[in-house]
Amino acid sequence: MALFGRKPETNLRRRGDHEPGENGGAAATHRVTLNLAGVNKCAAMLARSRSAQAIEVADMLAAMYLRDWERLSQYWDEQDHDQIEEFLRQICSISPQRWNSWIEHYDRERSQSERMWLRLRRWKKQEAKETPLPPSATLESVLKKAEGLAPFRDRRDGQSIPILTTECVLLCIARSFGSVISRRLAETGLDTSRLELDVLFPKRAPLT
Repeated sequence: MALFGRKPETNLRRRGDHEPGENGGAAATHRVTLNLAGVNKCAAMLARSRSAQAIEVADMLAAMYLRDWERLSQYWDEQDHDQIEEFLRQICSISPQRWNSWIEHYDRERSQSERMWLRLRRWKKQEAKETPLPPSATLESVLKKAEGLAPFRDRRDGQSIPILTTECVLLCIARSFGSVISRRLAETGLDTSRLELDVLFPKRAPLT
């Protein structure tokens, strides 16, 4: 996949529904940036493609790679990029052919922005007819940790709501000590120290 310069993650998804999966009108516990909203959509698509009943941590990681690799690649040495791709493909049980198909799909979206928005509108209409997939218990735990770690917050109905970013969720996945995915992420050379600094001390706040 072609790598691009890091883009600032500035826009918030304005819906207050719980992400990912927007669990059937449950009370909002966080908001997400536009980048993470796209990752959540991709994770749900990956989960549905294998007829899953919930979105797993592996789905989120694969979606981060497919949708947001140009932002996240900086946390791995360039020489490890092939290794992280192979790792993500394996933990998500996606064949090389299907994996390449997903990559080509999202590469086309990036290069054809107008068509991308048309697709997004069609997906929204389709999703309205589908039952939203909830996060698995493991992913729910990761998101709860991210809510406690997120440095920025927004207001909703008089309450303070944490704003989650892709980096924040990735850090909490990596910090799920004892899990197989956390251990294998460490083996790929993820620079958690740099990631933690960027999460806790971001250079800019998300714009509402």
